[in-house]
Amino acid sequence: MNKTELINAIAAESGLSKADAAKALNATTAAIAKAVKAGDKVALVGFGTFAPSERPARTGKNPRTGEVLEIPAKTVVKFKAGSDLAL
Repeated sequence: MNKTELINAIAAESGLSKADAAKALNATTAAIAKAVKAGDKVALVGFGTFAPSERPARTGKNPRTGEVLEIPAKTVVKFKAGSDLAL
């Protein structure tokens, strides 16, 4: 399912127009992104949890040249599925 299909599904389930469903989806994703970038955990009970996670620096290898290079540390987002989403 892509974003357009998700907007259509939200509109059908909620009775909102497609434009309002798109605004709601965009506002939701923006709020989640803003909170996680600030270092907060976002828990949607039953759906799942978005949380920032530190990835340490490591050594990698360029597969084309075989050159060894340092991959810097960075913060990534991890998602853990909730009970309603688990298959």
